[in-house]
Amino acid sequence: MLRDNDAIQAAAFRRLVAHLQQRTDVQNIDLMIHGGFCRNCLADWLAEAAADAGVPLDKDAARSEVYGMSYADYKARHQAPATDAQLAAMAASVARNAH
Repeated sequence: MLRDNDAIQAAAFRRLVAHLQQRTDVQNIDLMIHGGFCRNCLADWLAEAAADAGVPLDKDAARSEVYGMSYADYKARHQAPATDAQLAAMAASVARNAH
């Protein structure tokens, strides 16, 4: 099964990260609204997987892996302020993700 093939999964993960690094026009809040996750979520999942494997990776380092730069630099270069409508839509999406 593919879920047991780490090399294939790792390649798909790297491709997703590269895609998100290129698509800086897609805001994190829009990812949250429509997909229920964002770049920060992906970085958190990466840090959690590293911890599970006994590999030290703090939150900032994980974000740098996902963003391709520091989170502060990414925000300054690419992140627009969220509108009230986006924040409300994100809250609804987050509520759907609760499990």
